Amino acid sequence: MTATYPPLIQALRDPGRYPHPVSKVEVLETHISWVLLAGRYAYKIKKPVDLGFLDFTDLQKRRFFCGEELRLNRRLAPSLYLATVSIGGTAERPEIGAEPAIEYAVKMRRFAVDHTLDHLFGRHGLQPRHIDLLAQTVAGFHAALPAAAADSVYGTPAQVMAPARQNFRQLRALLESADLPMLERLETACETEYAACVALIADRRQQGRIRECHGDLHLGNIVLLRDRPVPFDAIEFAPELRWIDTINDAAFLVMDLLQRGRGDLAYRFLNAYLEHSGDYAGLGLLRFYLSYRAAVRAKVAGFRLAQTGDPAAKRECLAYLQQAVAGLARRKPVLILTHGLPGCGKSHVAQLLLERYGWIRLRSDVERKRLFGLSPLASSGSATGGGIYQADASRQTYGRLLELSRGLLAAGFGVIVDAAFLQYDQRRPFRELAAQLGAGFAVVAVRAEPATLRRRISERQAAGSDASEAGLDVLAHASRKLEPLQADEMSSCLQFDNDAEPAATDDSRPFWRQLAELAALGA
Repeated sequence: MTATYPPLIQALRDPGRYPHPVSKVEVLETHISWVLLAGRYAYKIKKPVDLGFLDFTDLQKRRFFCGEELRLNRRLAPSLYLATVSIGGTAERPEIGAEPAIEYAVKMRRFAVDHTLDHLFGRHGLQPRHIDLLAQTVAGFHAALPAAAADSVYGTPAQVMAPARQNFRQLRALLESADLPMLERLETACETEYAACVALIADRRQQGRIRECHGDLHLGNIVLLRDRPVPFDAIEFAPELRWIDTINDAAFLVMDLLQRGRGDLAYRFLNAYLEHSGDYAGLGLLRFYLSYRAAVRAKVAGFRLAQTGDPAAKRECLAYLQQAVAGLARRKPVLILTHGLPGCGKSHVAQLLLERYGWIRLRSDVERKRLFGLSPLASSGSATGGGIYQADASRQTYGRLLELSRGLLAAGFGVIVDAAFLQYDQRRPFRELAAQLGAGFAVVAVRAEPATLRRRISERQAAGSDASEAGLDVLAHASRKLEPLQADEMSSCLQFDNDAEPAATDDSRPFWRQLAELAALGA
């Protein structure tokens, strides 16, 4: 069936209406805009609609929101968002760039639609390196944003909970009676989680964590340009949906990956984001926001179901509701320590664990540098056993790791502390913490042959892409300081032979069987 367009859009389908070479014009339509793909460029025109949460009915409003779209998206995608352009003439004979304007459009540099991350995901083209780059981009973006003014209306507990409650009201009207019990369970669980989070929500606002974020950060709104993920299409029409907690912004992408069945990528993104941002305190709100984001997507699918009757929309709606329920689930916490010499592969093993079990990693190399105001890849210029690696600095680092572990375990997260833990007195407080909080506990002792240690350290130093500064001199120093696990630690020890890298994830290995049992205790 041929789509019917208003006169202006119909006229702009003529390639001759553009001030640059165009052979064919394609039109993409959403419920709030038309996008005209014309040659190297795309022109996005807002529909004159009032949907309650947005009002584009007035020409000057559309001009304003075109400007807002340009301003907001240039923060992350300056190469895509080019200008707000006027469209003059008449609806039947429009002229781009002419005045007086009868309409306005956002002019964008066109990109291949199949390069968005949701399309890449569907083709199995979304790679771990893309996730790592995206985490770095989002964390850097959030860090650069100014906080909301102290007297702003954004980020108060009541303002945060209002859209969640609106979701439930709207979903109740969209769902069939047979599906309402699940919605009621979700609503009850959400209210319980909110009550537990009210104080933290208020604290986050006072701490400046409410910022003008992207607001709609899912795979469909991120495009791969020159092998780098670039977020676009930030929310321009409703400031209350973008002036949000930064962890809320990041949670949307985590939820999207979880819903697609890729918990490994979800927790890879989350951990990389946290290592760049240092915002571990925000995890206390993660469950609430994971559930909220899933409920929003359930509502969108519900609206589509009401409009089209599409059975796929109903399945999607119910799947997102199930994800919203799952997002609020708490597990018994687990605390894992790594133990081993530089180059043995502790961080590699920790990465395997966090992706497999959805745990949070704390890296001593990263947190040590953060304590001293350094970024993860910055060089401290410290001599072996000196500078940020002297004994007092190490005590501070392990103290910080213990403090972070306490908060995360209390909030119901599994934690992997990725550190050398060479000495008994470094390990003991963590074991005591796990016992105090009733958390599962294990020490993963990672070993590799001396030649392997030296080779990996040399390769890592040459690459310059890791937070660790350990060289061969540090390896020799650490070997002298290493205190083997004591008799009272052996019952909690899991051995990992990291010379056999091809078999590292073989589920038949005793290590993985033992770890699966520990993880099951935390389920």
